[in-house]
Amino acid sequence: MEHPALEFHRLQTRRQFFQGAGLKVGGVALASLAGQAAHAAPGVHPSLPGFPHFAPRAKRLLYLHMNGAPSQLDLFDYKPRLKEYFDKDLPDSVRNGQRITGMTSGQARLPVAPSVFKFQPCGQSGMWISELLPHLHPLADEMALIKTIHTDAINHDPACTFVMTGSEVPGKPSLGSWISYGLGSVSNDLPAFVVLTPNFPSTGNAQALFTRMWSSGFLPTKHTGVTLRPVGDPVLFVKNPPGVNSGDRRATLNALNRLNQITIERFGDPETQTRIAQYEMAFRMQSSVPELADLSGESQATLDLYGSDVNRPGSFTQSALLARRLLERGVRVVQILHRGWDQHGGLPKNLAAQCQDTQQACAAVLIDLKQRGLLEDTLVVWGGEFGRTVYSQGTLTAENYGRDHHPRNFCMWMAGAGVRGGITYGETDDFSYNIVKDPVHLNDLNATILHLMGIHHSAFTYKFQGLDQRLTGVQEAKIVRGILI
Repeated sequence: MEHPALEFHRLQTRRQFFQGAGLKVGGVALASLAGQAAHAAPGVHPSLPGFPHFAPRAKRLLYLHMNGAPSQLDLFDYKPRLKEYFDKDLPDSVRNGQRITGMTSGQARLPVAPSVFKFQPCGQSGMWISELLPHLHPLADEMALIKTIHTDAINHDPACTFVMTGSEVPGKPSLGSWISYGLGSVSNDLPAFVVLTPNFPSTGNAQALFTRMWSSGFLPTKHTGVTLRPVGDPVLFVKNPPGVNSGDRRATLNALNRLNQITIERFGDPETQTRIAQYEMAFRMQSSVPELADLSGESQATLDLYGSDVNRPGSFTQSALLARRLLERGVRVVQILHRGWDQHGGLPKNLAAQCQDTQQACAAVLIDLKQRGLLEDTLVVWGGEFGRTVYSQGTLTAENYGRDHHPRNFCMWMAGAGVRGGITYGETDDFSYNIVKDPVHLNDLNATILHLMGIHHSAFTYKFQGLDQRLTGVQEAKIVRGILI
């Protein structure tokens, strides 16, 4: 990336070269844009020219990220034969020399820990789902369960960065930012990309959430995810201070815009245009955000659907309802990042608490979207950053165990626009340790999400550091067509 000082001098030289014709050329460009605007749908952040590449199945995305890595063995990857291996050493032929973390590499043994939870086949498809997720049981035929997701990272920070940006290297744009950049904003009053970070049970082992997980990276900063705070005003300073009314704010903003326009004309810095757009968005959000956060207009049936926590500020339940309200108001991407899923010890108790905190709301938002006719063009994704080991970390008993990190295979599910419900895709070995059929890399998952949004992932690039960067990386990613309608 060019140094800002060098870029300034380059822009200045170009400006001097075109000094005589600059205003005329600008006038022609303005007239051209005005003509385009007359035939285009209005929008603060329009899509890129030619986007979407083809008719999308999904117009919007809801991504439910369970930060900390839910145990696939205790939720979705049913392995009844493991009871025969209780407290036996994991066979060397299964591990096959694969690396494990420093947290268990020093253990004298790697004892196999079968799940203590019961599973049952659900829906007409017979999808096996744990007793910890009873609200998802009736929705099995809406979901496509992928059992063979795998990733490159074995520790949380790089793995979370990878699942959200397609790279372990910080500084890349997040999935939501890529979609915002390519498809633009549907709403003029709310951002294209919104992030919610709800509270989690006190028993949860919380991993840090870094802003890089919703950052725009090298894309224009207007595509960074806007976080709504779980407690207090959803957005800081969204209210006018005492003595300042909307007219005063408008007058101040007009003056700032004039100053910023002068800066654009002098330097041509696109970030100044971003600043103008964000000031305008902030002004409109002073009306749209309070209305969004006011749940008084929701029916009692809807509130009951989500559960008793729906009126508790900062709860996952309230976040799920806010996500539906954001999506129906034109927000392109909503991500909910729920922490506390890192169970290295005491897994049965702690995992149950995490499921209790989230599973009814996850089911409710699917039902709610479907009842409103939104699920047919809304893509819902649920998952973490990697899986958990079949062997116990620490002491193993018949009722208690912990599980270490396992990047080789884990489960995620998708539902909604273009997704074939009732599908269980891929298969793992008897220990949920290795993939034996239909592997799906995280970049394959991201390619599939982009495909459903009407985007050719291989053609969706941004020039940075001399490279055509893309979300799905340099290695070829495939679309998981087996889960699509």
